[in-house]
Amino acid sequence: MPPKRIAFMFAGQGAQTPGMGRDLYDASKAARAVFDRADAALGRAISTLCFQGSVEDLTACANCQPAILTMSLAALAALQERVAVKPAICAGLSLGEFAALYAADVLSFDDVLKVVAERGRLMDLACRQSQGGMAAIIGGERDVIEKTCADCGIDVANYNCPGQIVISGAIAPLQQAMTTLTEAGYRVVALQVAGAYHSRLMAPACKPFAAMLADLTLQAPSCLVAQNVCGALVSDPAAIRSNLCRQISGSVRWDECSQLIMQHADLAIEFGPGAVLSGFLRRSNRAFPTASVNSDKSLDDACALLAP
Repeated sequence: MPPKRIAFMFAGQGAQTPGMGRDLYDASKAARAVFDRADAALGRAISTLCFQGSVEDLTACANCQPAILTMSLAALAALQERVAVKPAICAGLSLGEFAALYAADVLSFDDVLKVVAERGRLMDLACRQSQGGMAAIIGGERDVIEKTCADCGIDVANYNCPGQIVISGAIAPLQQAMTTLTEAGYRVVALQVAGAYHSRLMAPACKPFAAMLADLTLQAPSCLVAQNVCGALVSDPAAIRSNLCRQISGSVRWDECSQLIMQHADLAIEFGPGAVLSGFLRRSNRAFPTASVNSDKSLDDACALLAP
């Protein structure tokens, strides 16, 4: 029997929870080393933010982005401490794409932490320059949602999975779109977020972020990498760099990334708080094997899934 092809998936912003990663820190020497190294690299106590930060502390991009990244990499280290496993394909949702690029050897540990910290800072600044929001549309037709966004002057932020699309934009036109889609019979859920992520309102963050990325060395990936903004496999470092810049204000095509994961892997392991991405995969294919490494206890299930 040929070896299993394994996908690594990494959680995005919004998955954060107070106390995340504390049990991994206590139980795994490898996870503890990740938290300690992240604290040193960033010159701030990201571990304390993860373990003791409040919901409010973890909401701001400048806090939650490096915190989720660190927790996700700690979860990855804890699994690899127990099982020698390498991915066939890596992908992550929005912020999670940076953890995926670390796992695929595109970015070094210190560089990925510094990039994400700066990304979070720049996105926080963009949020303060506008008043925006986001809403999830459940069960709607894609073309109807896209037309409504275009008519209202807002954007599609996320194509998450069949039957779930997230829209994003300035408050007044967003509310207009939400009303239109509610009247069309769709379920519309306002999201508790600090701004209009993956919309034109994030454009002020793009240029300075591109300038930072221009100074970094990106290696060719050691495995397949699916990127959000194009929903395709990308191997050229220059293209990866460009896509990371576009992603801040562009749509996240996670549904297409999910299809690539299922095409090129036999099972998927999700790293980071929560289990959102595993849920999205099951919406596409209920039979596709997944496990979520979000705690010390969850490592057992992931190891079982990886067993020959």
